[in-house]
Amino acid sequence: MSDNELGMFLRIRREAVTPAEVGLPTGPRRRTPGLRRAELATLAGVSVEYVTRLEQGRDRRPSAQVLSAMADALRLTASERIHLHRLAKGAEGGFTCMGGATPARAVRPTVRALLDRLEPAPAVLLNRLSEILACTAGYERLAGPIGLLDGRPPNLARFVFTDDRAQTAYPDWDRIADEQVAALKQGPFRADQHVAALADELTVAAGATFAERVDTLPGLPKSSGIARLIHPEAGELRLAYEALELAADDDQRLIVHLPADDATSAALDRLTGRMPGALRAVSG
Repeated sequence: MSDNELGMFLRIRREAVTPAEVGLPTGPRRRTPGLRRAELATLAGVSVEYVTRLEQGRDRRPSAQVLSAMADALRLTASERIHLHRLAKGAEGGFTCMGGATPARAVRPTVRALLDRLEPAPAVLLNRLSEILACTAGYERLAGPIGLLDGRPPNLARFVFTDDRAQTAYPDWDRIADEQVAALKQGPFRADQHVAALADELTVAAGATFAERVDTLPGLPKSSGIARLIHPEAGELRLAYEALELAADDDQRLIVHLPADDATSAALDRLTGRMPGALRAVSG
């Protein structure tokens, strides 16, 4: 399993940027739609050899100036720039922003009150291990029948990779699996002993379906999107979600789901036993 997260992220982003996006001509003999190392080096003002060393993990301590130049050349978003900085710090021996802290499992009263106010929307609170700490009754109505809440404690990543029911519940299982790996890799990843232990467990339990994603996906989970869920009673649901990071001291994220279409809105109303229109569909 690769420990060169910084190099992998730079390579993935380089291969995702087309020459046209950065004002370079597209030649007829390109073997990849992305940038060549030489092109990135020119744009960032560094040598090709240095880009190669970074991507191969032979240099893991680029300066802030080099990181900034790389970020500009790769057209990184704000969240991608923050992630790049974390990866560079994480490559330094002994660094972890969590300081070995145990994953937060206590839920503050105000966060519980917020979940109450979100009812009947399906909403769930997760820690960095993807453990389910608290949820609304609306979420229980979705997650309970598919088996997601059976674990002690329930764990979203463990369910996706080790429970056969997940393949039935998520028609887009591959995309859901990608997002779970990206969420685990967000931050120090294997520099965090608790996340590393879960990653080792899932590597053994799920094999290549987990390990190959770890070696190819950067730690940038999507903060919003649409997920499909097959519910035993309600059928196929299309759920728009928003992932909200709580304060760093909480080390938790809140994911709120809303119906993405009128059919899902009506299905959720039937599950909750509420009058039609309790959860209105959101448009993209």
